[in-house]
Amino acid sequence: MEINWKKNTVLFLAGQALSLFGSTVVQYAILWHITLKTQSGTMMTVFAIAGFIPAFLISPFGGVWADRFNRKYIINIADGGIALASLIVAVFLFFGFDNFGILLICAVARSFGQGVQSPAVGAFIPQIVPEEHLTKINGIQSSIFSCVTLTSPMLSGALMTFAPLEVMFLFDVVTAAVGIGILFFFVKVPSLEKKEQAEISVEISVESSAQLSVEGQKGISYFHDLKEGLIYIKKHGYVLRLCIFMALFMILASPSAMLTPLQVTRKFGAEVWHLTAIEMTFSIGMLLGGLLIGVWGGFKNRVYTMTFAFLFYGMGIILLGLVANFWIYLAIFAFIGITMPLFNTPATVLIQTTVDPMYMGRVFSVIGMISSVMMPTGMLIFGPVADKVSIDILLIGTGIALMLLAIPFVANKTLREIGISHLK
Repeated sequence: MEINWKKNTVLFLAGQALSLFGSTVVQYAILWHITLKTQSGTMMTVFAIAGFIPAFLISPFGGVWADRFNRKYIINIADGGIALASLIVAVFLFFGFDNFGILLICAVARSFGQGVQSPAVGAFIPQIVPEEHLTKINGIQSSIFSCVTLTSPMLSGALMTFAPLEVMFLFDVVTAAVGIGILFFFVKVPSLEKKEQAEISVEISVESSAQLSVEGQKGISYFHDLKEGLIYIKKHGYVLRLCIFMALFMILASPSAMLTPLQVTRKFGAEVWHLTAIEMTFSIGMLLGGLLIGVWGGFKNRVYTMTFAFLFYGMGIILLGLVANFWIYLAIFAFIGITMPLFNTPATVLIQTTVDPMYMGRVFSVIGMISSVMMPTGMLIFGPVADKVSIDILLIGTGIALMLLAIPFVANKTLREIGISHLK
């Protein structure tokens, strides 16, 4: 790993960034198209369900595949599936079939692909990056993601103004093809280190020996592999606690993640440049936050860094519900963007440095399931309410709740103990 890890990492991140760029252009186009055409919280809820639930359903299998098969191939197959969905929609649009049903079906297909790809990417990075460099690389990855989400709204907004919708879908196909080629032909993957696997397998076999004896002649099923992953999470209480807090965070963050475009449309005007501006400023904030965590590294205890982000994210959400000036609103959005890498990067590194590599895909798949199901769960609550109650009130309420959630998070002894950087 030491000889070529930098080259492999640069190529991998470059290919993923290019593919992500095309996907994000399409994602913004679909979201804004529905927002501007309907201005409905209920329709935003439907879109959230279409975009998240399929990932929840497929993530368990995606995690198993990431642990059983070549992660490089899993990432490319998922990326190719997403590109194929974009190509099919582009053809439909070209022949005049333009309706919300097609866009929602596309969101479903893309969600399935992301549910497979995400756990594989999360488990792939520590396979090519030395452990001591993981925080830095994850911070850089966050900054790259921020650059992508900074520039993609500009392109998406421009294309929505001057070009038909199918052009954006075709752009996604091209960028995905290039990204797949880079990963397939140029990224060299070292052998997976099976550290601690024997010890953990023995522990798990004690509880699942009956099932193993039945399946021994058939081979281990996907469902058994998933069960092993869940047993692993149960045995390592800090992972379970982290998953619970992330689930609560996702529910409370759903209005700020999904309803702010609708809030801007209602409050400041239904214009594409307004939606482009909030995404750009948020991405600038994420870029700065990624650079900050990449250089600083956070507190020695990663849980303290995540708590810090919890508090300031909640504070920013409250301010979004209070301000009436759009330019101040944008500044707050940038501030909120800074907090995201301060939470996501330590959480990712915590998993990457403490979970056995042979179970990492399944752990990331569970985290992906949480992200996939909790956001639409929150939208099922807040989306219809947004058609009856001011979104400002929803943001203030959820912002206060997020700040309060930081208290039990940092007070949890299990999380604090595992959060120390040198612990394994």
